[in-house]
Amino acid sequence: MLAGGLKTYLRILGQFSALLLALSAVSFAANKPDIIQSVTWTPKTIVSGSPCLFQVKVETEPTTLTGTWQKQPLIFFPSSDPHLWYALAGVDVETKPGTYRVELTATQPDGQAEHVDRDVVVAHANYKTEVLRVPQKYVKPDPETLVRIEADKELKKAAFAHEVPAVEWSGRFEVPVDTQPSEGFGTRRTFNGQLASVHRGMDYHAAPGTPILAANSGQVILAHELFYEGNCVIINHGQQFMTIYMHMSRLDVKEGDQVRKGQQIGLSGATGRVTGPHLHIAVRWQDTYLDPAQLWALPLPNLSPTREPTAGAR
Repeated sequence: MLAGGLKTYLRILGQFSALLLALSAVSFAANKPDIIQSVTWTPKTIVSGSPCLFQVKVETEPTTLTGTWQKQPLIFFPSSDPHLWYALAGVDVETKPGTYRVELTATQPDGQAEHVDRDVVVAHANYKTEVLRVPQKYVKPDPETLVRIEADKELKKAAFAHEVPAVEWSGRFEVPVDTQPSEGFGTRRTFNGQLASVHRGMDYHAAPGTPILAANSGQVILAHELFYEGNCVIINHGQQFMTIYMHMSRLDVKEGDQVRKGQQIGLSGATGRVTGPHLHIAVRWQDTYLDPAQLWALPLPNLSPTREPTAGAR
């Protein structure tokens, strides 16, 4: 009897102990602070073609903070404050208005992960239509020229695929030429009566020989004469965020050069498909094109020269 009673007592004691452990685990999980405290973005009103800066505040110090938006990877990096992370991104000019979900994952050193979603509204943007006259060879190239155009595409494809993993930019992006704009972003352009493209950049009046400056620091990944773009420079500012400068009369940089914000990279001209001398500047994130004018106005944090991306960034 005594042995049976002892066994019963021990069984009940074991069940009670297990219950206490379970309750403790539930209590710990309930009291455990969230890793991600807030998710914000600038500008607050985003339209098709907008560049934007995502800012995430975290309670702890995660080893990684990754995300996706519009099926594109968001590459976050920590600021000098380990509780504040940034990602520079944007919305393509042809993105339809609507609500697009940002999906974030913060991972702790012990492997614990937290997933957070936020809905971002993309509003409608009004862009105009423009009619232009250019030499017919730029509208209907001959077979020999088509071969060159295909070769140019391969050059650009290789440049766009080039990885610059560290963040090279710091602070606001600056207008690369000291002149007034002549044509805005997003215009539907008709060449010689045919709808050719959406204007995926911004044009500035620039007499031949006007100095062209780097909008921000980065690495030159293309410096080459192309059929449509003329003398063209592409600067990767890190993590697939790029500025593209076209129609220059002279190139002052070469591929592989590291340039600083405000450094002269060439002189304006009228090379490639143009109606006259000017600078065409484009902004590219991943495979989307963004409005340069909105980028100039976007407040951005001052960063150290190199910031490593989180693990898992492409």
